[in-house]
Amino acid sequence: MQKRLFVSVDLPDEFAEPIADLQTDLEGASGLSFTDPEQAHITMKFLGDVDADRLPALERELEAAVDDADVAPFTVRYGGLGVFPSFEYITVVWMGVEHGGEQLAKLFEAIENRTTVMGFDAENHDFTPHVTLARMEHAGGKDRVQEFVRERDPTIGETRVNEVRLTESTLTDDGPVYSTVASFPLE
Repeated sequence: MQKRLFVSVDLPDEFAEPIADLQTDLEGASGLSFTDPEQAHITMKFLGDVDADRLPALERELEAAVDDADVAPFTVRYGGLGVFPSFEYITVVWMGVEHGGEQLAKLFEAIENRTTVMGFDAENHDFTPHVTLARMEHAGGKDRVQEFVRERDPTIGETRVNEVRLTESTLTDDGPVYSTVASFPLE
């Protein structure tokens, strides 16, 4: 049996409302599919479908990666906006990180090193810590999204990052549902 997994830093529940408010500003932009603000997170590493029998080894490697990173609990301030892959061709609209990016990058590098040794695909782009707000299915609302990103510079708030999580994504008709498989505390 396989599980669809990723490694994440999750945002606290109280950030759901300000994220939803940001998304409201984009309502009506054609082609956008919004993420669930109650499941907001930074994806540190998407692993894909993983055989359940690999979980114990994966959890050991992720625990070792957190140790390798040598990052103590830290504060992240969420804010700013951006798009992937480019301003002219938008597939993802995101909120960024204004503070705490250096620690997130150290965690990413350690997780990337440990998981690629296990045979997971290496990332083919630079790590940009972000929270996905919406995915763009077609370019109908591109002008509105571009204006939104150019004109808005929100700061959502700060929170402490105390752990990294291995998260399972179960795809449903109502969108993905996330559940924590394991947590790896920062020390």
